[in-house]
Amino acid sequence: MVFLISAIFLVMIHSFLMPIFMAGLFSAMVSPLHQWLTKRLGGRANIASILTILGIVFLVLAPLSVLIGIIVAQAINVSQSITPFVQTLLNEPSTLAGYLDKIPYYDEIVPYRDVIIERGGQIVGSISGFLIDSLSSVTKLTVNAVFGSVIMLYVMFYFLNMGTVLLEKILYFLPLQDREEQRLLNNFTSVARATIKGTLIIGIMQGTICGVAFAIAGIKGPVFWGSVMAVTSIIPAFGTAIVWAPTVIILALLGDFTGVIVLVVLCGLVAGNLDNLVRPKLVGRDTEMHDLFVLFSTLGGISMFGLLGIIIGPIIAALFITIWEIYGDTFRDYLPEVGAVLPKVIKKQTDDVPNDGQDG
Repeated sequence: MVFLISAIFLVMIHSFLMPIFMAGLFSAMVSPLHQWLTKRLGGRANIASILTILGIVFLVLAPLSVLIGIIVAQAINVSQSITPFVQTLLNEPSTLAGYLDKIPYYDEIVPYRDVIIERGGQIVGSISGFLIDSLSSVTKLTVNAVFGSVIMLYVMFYFLNMGTVLLEKILYFLPLQDREEQRLLNNFTSVARATIKGTLIIGIMQGTICGVAFAIAGIKGPVFWGSVMAVTSIIPAFGTAIVWAPTVIILALLGDFTGVIVLVVLCGLVAGNLDNLVRPKLVGRDTEMHDLFVLFSTLGGISMFGLLGIIIGPIIAALFITIWEIYGDTFRDYLPEVGAVLPKVIKKQTDDVPNDGQDG
């Protein structure tokens, strides 16, 4: 009965699960501020909750709404200007022609130049249409996003006031020891904090710097490209270079070496080293997950939950790792020990190799 009624209830409120989850997450993040305001206001927790929520609205949600509107407008503009840019780049004599002449067998490709340009324009046009259709579908979700934000803020008001009672009730029903419950809770909050401070803040900083660089270089849609690079900054090793490196190559082919220098300095040197300088100070030891776990959990979270997956994905990965560690500790006496497997495998493979009488 417990599982049956719980399943029916969760299916019934599934449309509100994401706002409720985000309300719990942000309530945990702003809980120190709420407690500080409550003390300053003489124990008036309700007023402190209202002020905290108003701060989130004016400092986070309102600027974010304006930014999304700018991003959508510039994305449509960029998608519509790609095809004319490619055709101009291929048709007009420029620095590109000098590089194309050096390609082997280029003379044999020249007779098919117009066909290649036409097919390239069709492909780019299809991509542009896909982007516009995707953006149109995003704009249709605006009402749902606003409704979800209202639900989240409404739930946050109660979480800030009675979140401790609810959390104690949830932990009571978990069939785990207290130390294991605290371990899950600590990993949840630490990874959430690390994701907020690390991934989001550093992504915003890198996206802003790279967007400014694109604006200085005279590239259309700097806010859109800056937002794209803020998202790609989560990818280890490559990050924002996925966007600005091809742009540098295109600018070099066009002979715009001023833009090349601007992008290399601001995007490559400044934004590229920002992660190594700022992340240790922001994140510290809040999370000890490997980069691969962070990468795949973030990308998987985005594919499943949208942009909120940037936060939710690493949290789920942290809980996944923690619950398996708890499982290993709980059943330590029943699980067989594992010896040095790799050296044995290497030795067996070495023994199986036929000896032809020659060394090395």
